[in-house]
Amino acid sequence: MKAAVSYDMNQPLVIEDVTLDPPQQGEVRVRVAATAICHSDVHYLRGDWEIPRPFIAGHETAGVVEETGPGVTQVQPGDRVVVSLLRSCGRCDFCLSGGPNHCSASWPLDTESRIRNGAGQSIRHGVRVAGFAEYAIVDQSQLAAVPETMRLEAASLLACGVITGFGAVVNTARVEAGSAVVVIGTGGVGLNSVQGAALSGARQVIAVDLLPNKLAAARQFGASDLINAAEVDPVEAVKEVTDGRMADYVFVTVGSERAVNQALAMARRAGTVVLVGMPPERLDVSLSVRDLAFRGMVILGSFMGSTRLQIDIPRLIAHYERGNLHLDELITKTWPLEQINEAIESMERGEALRNVIVFDSPAA
Repeated sequence: MKAAVSYDMNQPLVIEDVTLDPPQQGEVRVRVAATAICHSDVHYLRGDWEIPRPFIAGHETAGVVEETGPGVTQVQPGDRVVVSLLRSCGRCDFCLSGGPNHCSASWPLDTESRIRNGAGQSIRHGVRVAGFAEYAIVDQSQLAAVPETMRLEAASLLACGVITGFGAVVNTARVEAGSAVVVIGTGGVGLNSVQGAALSGARQVIAVDLLPNKLAAARQFGASDLINAAEVDPVEAVKEVTDGRMADYVFVTVGSERAVNQALAMARRAGTVVLVGMPPERLDVSLSVRDLAFRGMVILGSFMGSTRLQIDIPRLIAHYERGNLHLDELITKTWPLEQINEAIESMERGEALRNVIVFDSPAA
């Protein structure tokens, strides 16, 4: 099979033929139809987050089940599926208490590889999926069903960006109807926080970004107010559009110290700041404990939108089928695997909401 392999930091991905071993206990081989490019992939590729090389990135994936290993009961060959990085054992404290996104189990694919290059070298399954390849081997718990009526390019977005941004609003913060919500950063994750807030009945959904094209997209996804932080002080702008009340909830969907500090200033007394975007590994923020206590602030971290795959993916698909959830509008352009480096560079220049790598799959 062909795959895009990362051998060297900050160097282009290498498109080459690799060999895939059969799936083992509880594992599934998926023929990939589409994998969207997420900023997390780029963090690994550029060395912002450490990962042993060589590896195959890509974790926002959809495709068709081709083969199942021993003990697989949840899917069968021919099933159309979303492939997420989330794994859940169903037995640990987190899984049993309703937080499977924090599953603490150990997984063979974290220490073993089913992929080898032409020299026989093992290649790591990057970001738990290795979706920048024609096939992927994952645990069965990473899969959620996709109806025949849904394009797999759109379904791939549900694997990470949508559930991360939307879930932060609906699952982690549980935004109440009538709230004033600020979303800092309106890329692929932030736009889903915007539409999550709109669907939750927020009376104001205030989008903050530096790029006019991203703000224009936020309007399409349900933002009531747009603030260009390159032109105005965003904290003062939030104060103005909320008539001095400030925001009930502020979602930070970018990994930026400045954005976190702005969020704390945008929230009202007893307001909630939700940290959604994943920053570089060494980003720290100084907090005034006295100020947080005095103002009664709530700070929440949100990993993958507190998502429960088998519950949240069907709900999101239902929203999409009713026309309430924008997915197709998130896709800026589709690219073949051979042009993945150009697609990544386009995303890094801020030209794309989501660029999607597509493969020759009859079910796409």
